[in-house]
Amino acid sequence: MKTFIGIDLGSTTTKAVVIDEARTVLGRGITNSRSNYDTAAAIAKQEALVAARFHLFRAELSKKNVLDGGLQAFLEQLERDFRLEQYLEQLADLDQVCRRNVASAKFGDAADGVSKALVTLFALLQQDAAALFAPGAKRKSDFFRDIAGAQYLALGEPVAKDAGVRYDQLLNVFDRSIIEVENRVYGESTSRHLLAALERTYRALPETLAQKDRISAPIKGVLDTALEETYVIGTGYGRARLPFSKEHVRSEILCHGLGAHVMYPNTATVLDIGGQDTKAIQVDPHGIVESFQMNDRCAAGCGRYLGYIADEMNMGLHELGPLAMKATKTVRINSTCTVFAGAELRDRLALGEKREDIMAGLHRAIVLRAMSILARSGGIRNEFTFTGGVAKNEAAVKALRNLVTENYGAMTLNINPDSIYTGALGGATFAWRAVMEEGRSAEHREKVAA
Repeated sequence: MKTFIGIDLGSTTTKAVVIDEARTVLGRGITNSRSNYDTAAAIAKQEALVAARFHLFRAELSKKNVLDGGLQAFLEQLERDFRLEQYLEQLADLDQVCRRNVASAKFGDAADGVSKALVTLFALLQQDAAALFAPGAKRKSDFFRDIAGAQYLALGEPVAKDAGVRYDQLLNVFDRSIIEVENRVYGESTSRHLLAALERTYRALPETLAQKDRISAPIKGVLDTALEETYVIGTGYGRARLPFSKEHVRSEILCHGLGAHVMYPNTATVLDIGGQDTKAIQVDPHGIVESFQMNDRCAAGCGRYLGYIADEMNMGLHELGPLAMKATKTVRINSTCTVFAGAELRDRLALGEKREDIMAGLHRAIVLRAMSILARSGGIRNEFTFTGGVAKNEAAVKALRNLVTENYGAMTLNINPDSIYTGALGGATFAWRAVMEEGRSAEHREKVAA
């Protein structure tokens, strides 16, 4: 099967989208960006190809109609079991790397105690792994570094105390080891993990055992189907570092404009608030960029600003939006400068303002900054599409809706739950176009030669 792939290497996350010849989105993948850009791109692509397999599983099992209405529950369980298999392999890898790094950590006489503590700690991590991927389980994120790190920190302190070693020594070993593990691509393990996950799923859903052969056959058929990487386009904040030739790279402005057009064909204005910059883009009816503006020298009004606020509040980034939604009023924030945000935040708290009201004001300040960029790009035209990681923040969306209505009146505002993949979708579409145009050119050359 021919596939076309777009990879968006962002400042905080790297995204990938896989489409087929009919431009159907087969899969999306995401990972945390890291200093090794090649690895981030490879892992995001691998995740998107895994998602494509699940898309094809659904299509084939639907054709066979063997699960009698239980298809969704079966696939959800299969994905959880697959993620567990992935996690266990990486956890075992981390175990080995940690033990190896104890020898070079210069712990002196404490090295033996640290090694024994690691044996206990990783036994507990293995024991608790399945619960992390049980139905309804809450995880810090879907990235191995975050999941394993949270568990390691939570269990490490009591283990260190019982073993008579210093907790900071266990942390030292983790910090020295995690980068090596997260920079490995486990692509060759995908089929093995999926088959192992399938067996776990049958055990978890024993009612499916009667149909085991009829369920397994189409799944194994999909696993045997090669997903040919026909053309790959890279874009994003780190596109200059992607391991692609120049003809396989497009600017993030072009990709976000085209990606928004693919999702919403009537889009005229696009606002993308990412981790390090904010982009306001005007596109024509074909998704071609007509003009744009961006804040490329200041983190104010973008995801990094929110990240700084989250650090100041000792909260997770994902908690800011829900907190702001509880506000009863909006506190005026005078500065959107990231450098001074912490000082103003502390001043407001000292004056007795509620945290949720301050958060509402901060979100409004971010959107006001974005609105000024939109104005410089040509304003907002109907339809208007909001993309990027901040588009998943409900308080930012609320502030944007209110400000758009106040300044431009009623208009269609498109917000897609998969908007973080907009740039990658645009890249995949450019990849598809490159092959189609080459095909048309080849056909034209043949006709001329004839």
